[in-house]
Amino acid sequence: MSKQTLLSPLQTEEELMAQMTAPTPAACDAVQALDGDVMVLGVAGKMGPTLAELLVRAGAKRVIGVSRFSSPESRRYLDSVGVETVACDLLDDESVAKLPDAPYLYLLAGFKFGSSGAPSLNWAMNTLVPAKLMERFPHSRMVYVSSGNVYRFMPVDGSGADECGELGPVGEYAESRLGGERLVEYYAEKNQTPTLIVRLFYATELRYGIILDLATKVKEQTPIDLSMGYANQIWQGDACDMLARSFPLCASPADVINLTGTETLSVQQVAEALGERLGVAPIFTGEPENTALLGDATRYVETFGAPRVPAEQIIEWVAWWVKHEGSTLGKPTKYESRTGNF
Repeated sequence: MSKQTLLSPLQTEEELMAQMTAPTPAACDAVQALDGDVMVLGVAGKMGPTLAELLVRAGAKRVIGVSRFSSPESRRYLDSVGVETVACDLLDDESVAKLPDAPYLYLLAGFKFGSSGAPSLNWAMNTLVPAKLMERFPHSRMVYVSSGNVYRFMPVDGSGADECGELGPVGEYAESRLGGERLVEYYAEKNQTPTLIVRLFYATELRYGIILDLATKVKEQTPIDLSMGYANQIWQGDACDMLARSFPLCASPADVINLTGTETLSVQQVAEALGERLGVAPIFTGEPENTALLGDATRYVETFGAPRVPAEQIIEWVAWWVKHEGSTLGKPTKYESRTGNF
């Protein structure tokens, strides 16, 4: 990671959200060209609030956010930034049938953390829900956010899996994600629904992400397992900016694009960089394997340009955040799992 001019720390959640939801001119142009409402399904998850607020700030005519809203605070926040919220259990057919129609849809709903202990819910959320929503909205444009976990582990000295790369999901979470993709592809072709499948790995911010996981372990002197020795990261603001511009890629049959960072990050080097900033030497265990879950971001860069926030900047921001005990979402990524158990 090369040294570069870095921006000042983001010191509050308000500053963090303001940074991540500031749309680029290209995102504003893309969103303002949409001729109807935009609905974000699964809006209360890790990424949904950022995307929904960015769409509002980019000039969307109307943004509808759909979730069960188990946290009233999340709903209040979305309402406060101009998102029209609708409570809905996406596994309940009657509730789904009552959702308003919208010509532009994002499907962000999914189930990962705790999925190993609830395999039936895992498959229902990640495979059945996408099928239900593709049936419910056959005439909309659908951007379905899937996971890079559908790929097999790739050699760490290569460029990662591209969109035509060999699939090899490890564990039931990854298998259920591939199942969701296959059903989305089926309905996209059957109903001529323009669809884009986005394979995301991994969006990161100050309250969540691999770099936060590493910083927390460094600070707490928790040993860091190096067996999954490399990873990709993309700043959540960059990921959402790309999603805001993605509807023109929707097609039938469904198209696929990777959404990930351009840098292959060494877990050890990132932890050491965090340790320098935190004044604590990291503790390591194990050795890096010669494969990891890595994606090729070539098509993303060719279509949308390179991500604006590099890993070095994220490391700087996260180190400050952790050092000053900033809040977190309390959801470790479990990126180090080589068994697919989350």
